[in-house]
Amino acid sequence: MMKLWFLFFGFFLTSAIRAQPQPSLKLWYTKPANAQAAEDPKNGWKDDPEWLKALPLGNGSLGAMVYGDVTRERIQLNEESMWSGSPDDNNNPNAFAAQAEIRKLLFAGKYKEASALTSQTQIAKGEGSGHGNGSTVPFGSFQLLGNLFLDFPKNLPYQNYQRELDLNDAVVRVSYTQNGVQFKREVFVSQPDQVMVVHLTANKPGQLSFTAQLSRPERFRTYAENDQLLMAGKLSNGKGGDGLAYLTRLKAKVNKGSVKYSEAGLTIQGANEVTLFLTASTDYKLEYPAYKGRNYEGITRTNLQKAMQKSYSQLFGKHLAEYQPYFKRVSFSLNSGEDKLPTDERLAVFKTNPTDRHLYELLFQYGRYLLIASSRPGTLPANLQGIWTNKLQSPWNGDYHTNINIQMNYWPAEVTNLPEMHLPYFDLLRSLTKPGAETAQIHYHARGWVIHPITNVWGYTAPGEEAGWGMHTGATAWLCQHIGEHYRFTQDKVFLQEHYPVLKAATEFYMDWLVVNSQTGKLVSGPAGSPENTFIAPDGSKSQISMGPAHEQQVIWQLFNDFLMASKVLGIQDDWTKRITQAQQSLAGPQIGSDGRLMEWASEFQEAEPGHRHISHLFALHPGNQINLVQTPELAAAAKKSLDYRIAKGGGHTGWSAAWLISQYARLKEAEKAKASLDVVVTKSTSPNLFGQHPPFQMDANFGTTAGIAEMLLQSHVQTASGGVLIDLLPALPASWAIGRVSGLKARGGFEITMNWQNNYLQQAEIRSEKGGEATLQYGGKSKVVSLLPGQKQVIQW
Repeated sequence: MMKLWFLFFGFFLTSAIRAQPQPSLKLWYTKPANAQAAEDPKNGWKDDPEWLKALPLGNGSLGAMVYGDVTRERIQLNEESMWSGSPDDNNNPNAFAAQAEIRKLLFAGKYKEASALTSQTQIAKGEGSGHGNGSTVPFGSFQLLGNLFLDFPKNLPYQNYQRELDLNDAVVRVSYTQNGVQFKREVFVSQPDQVMVVHLTANKPGQLSFTAQLSRPERFRTYAENDQLLMAGKLSNGKGGDGLAYLTRLKAKVNKGSVKYSEAGLTIQGANEVTLFLTASTDYKLEYPAYKGRNYEGITRTNLQKAMQKSYSQLFGKHLAEYQPYFKRVSFSLNSGEDKLPTDERLAVFKTNPTDRHLYELLFQYGRYLLIASSRPGTLPANLQGIWTNKLQSPWNGDYHTNINIQMNYWPAEVTNLPEMHLPYFDLLRSLTKPGAETAQIHYHARGWVIHPITNVWGYTAPGEEAGWGMHTGATAWLCQHIGEHYRFTQDKVFLQEHYPVLKAATEFYMDWLVVNSQTGKLVSGPAGSPENTFIAPDGSKSQISMGPAHEQQVIWQLFNDFLMASKVLGIQDDWTKRITQAQQSLAGPQIGSDGRLMEWASEFQEAEPGHRHISHLFALHPGNQINLVQTPELAAAAKKSLDYRIAKGGGHTGWSAAWLISQYARLKEAEKAKASLDVVVTKSTSPNLFGQHPPFQMDANFGTTAGIAEMLLQSHVQTASGGVLIDLLPALPASWAIGRVSGLKARGGFEITMNWQNNYLQQAEIRSEKGGEATLQYGGKSKVVSLLPGQKQVIQW
C-alpha cells in the first residue's frame, strides 16, 4: 500500500509540475538590433554592441546573425572554414638541444636562468599566432563570410515590433506593422538542405519590395550568373598570396511580383511572398598536409538547386525533423512561471536582483542550442567564437585554444545528451596527430604526438611564440581526456577502437617527456607551466616554467588512466600497458601545501597573481576525476580551500573562468557557491543576446555554464568499489531551486536520468540503460543499486 502511495504521489507531483505554466524557450525583444550602426570595429579586441544584440543561427557549417532591423535588415554570415592563413612550418629545430640544460637549471633552483633559456629556445619558429592577431600571418584567423543586407524602400514608423529566437525550432522570427501592413520574417539554417532560408510575408498583396546585397570588408566580388547573386573571393594565405577560396550563392523564389539579378544585387518588386535561399562553402578540407580540395563550387550549386525544388513548408519540415530530435532530448524546468519580460530587460533586472529562475532554464538550453548550431557531425568543431564572428581579425584569431577553451566547449556534449555534436572534436583531434608527430620529433626527439596551447585549421602544433604561455605540453593529454569520456557515456567500443591509436601515441610522447626527479624518485614533466600563471621563485624572479607542475602531472595521470581503461575494454594487455601502469604509479601526484591548499607547483612558490583566472591545478577535481569527495576527501578539501582562496583574491572574473567554477564547486557539493559562480556569469559576462564574454565575446562561457548546471543536477564521475558507476542525484541543488524537473541527462555507463523534486527534496528518479549494466544511485545519504538490461528503465521513489 505504501509503495502504491509513493507511485501515486510521484505521478501526481510530476503531473503538477508539468501543469504549471512553463515559459517558452525563446530569446525575445521588442526592439531590433541596429543594422545601420557604424561599421564593425576593426579592432579584434573590441565588440560591436549591436552585433551582441543580433540572434545566432547555424547548422554546424553555415552560421548567421540576424539583426531584425526594419528598414535595413542585416544578416551577418559565417562559414565554418573561413580562415585566412595557410599551412606553415613552425617547428623549431633548436628547441631540443636546450632542454637538458633547462631541466638542470630548474632542479638546481636557478629559475631566472632557466626561464631566460626557455624563452629563447622553447618557442615556435616564425610568427606563431601573431600574438593573437594572426589574420595576416600564416597562422591566420577565423573570419566572417560577409553580410546579406535587405534594403526596404519604406522608411516609415512601425509598431508592434517583436523579434525572437525560438530554441525549440531554431528559427529567428521578426514581425512588425508598418503603414497598416503586418510584415513577418522567418530565418533558419537547414542542416539537411545546407541552405539558409529567409521567408518574408505580408498580410496584404504586393507589399514586398526590396533589394538584397552581399558584401564583406575585403577580398570579394559580387556578380550575377544563371539567375543567382554570387559573392566569391580568396582569403590571404599570410605569405603575400592567395589562400582559401570561397563562394556564396543567393537566389529568390517569389509569389507574384518580379525578381531581377545584377552586379548591384537582387531586386524584388511587388511580391506577396518571398523566400531567399543562401548557400556557401570554401575549398577547405580537414586533410593533412594540404587542407584543400573541397569542390565548393559544385557543392553550393547542387545545394541551391535541390533546395529550390522544395516548398517553404517542406524545407521547414525537414529542418525540424533533423533539429528537434537533438534539442528535445533534454528538458529542464525550475517551475519559473510565464515569460512576460523581454530577454534584454530580464537580464538587466537580474544584475540587481538575481532571482530569475527562467534565465537559468534559458541559459542551460541556450548552451545546448549553440552547440547544435556550431558543431554537427562532419563539420569543423566549435571554435572560440562557436561559428560566429563579425570580424576579419577575431579575438585570439577565433582559434582552438587547448589549455581549456575547446575542451570547455564540449563539456556539455555528453551529459546533456548531444554525443553526436562531440564528433567534430574527435575529427580535429585525429587530424592533429600527424603534424603533432613532427613537432614531437623535432622539438623533443620524442615518439608519439604533441600539441601546445593553440591550434588552427592548418594543423598548427608547435609551441606559441612566447614560452611563458606557449610551452603547454599538457594540452595533448587534456585533449585526449574527451576520448575516455565519450566512451564512458556512450559505451561505444567501435569508437574506442578507432581512437585507441590516438591515446597510445599520446602516451608514447609523455613516456619520452617524463624524467625522474633525483630528489624524490618520482616522474615529473618539464620544463612545463601551469597554463598562463606565474610564480615568484626563491631567487626572486618571476617564472612560469618549472618541473612537475600539478596541472601537467594531473592531465598525464588522467591520460594514463584512460589509456589503461581503454586497453582493458579492448582486451589489450601487453608490455606497454604494464609500463604505463608503472609510470602512472610513479607520477608525482597532487600535494597539499602547509596552508592546506592544493599546491599548483611542485614547491610552495608565492603566487604572482593570487586571483589568476586559470585554476589549472584543479583539473583533477573537474573535469578530471583523480580528486573526488568519495575516494580522496583530504585532497578534495584542499581543492576547496584553493578555490575559496582564488575567489577571495579576485579569481573567476572572466566568463569562462566563472563558468568553470560552477562545475568545480558542484563537484564539491557546494551548491550555493556553484550558484554564486553561475550568477557571476549572468551578471558580469552575458551579452543582450546571451552570448558569453571573456570579454570580448567568447563562446566557451555559454558551454561551460550549461555543463555547470548539469553538474549541479547530476554527477557520475566516481567509480564504485566494484568498478561500477556511482550516479549522484541532485548533488549541488541550491535552496532557491526548490521545485523542478529535468529529463534526458546522461550519466557515465550509458544511463539516462529523469528526476523531479519538491521542497528541495528528490521525489522520484527514472533511470534507463542504453547498453545494460549496473549503477548505484545516491541521494541524501541513501544509495540504491540498479541492474538493467539494454533499453530497460526503472522508476525509483525517494
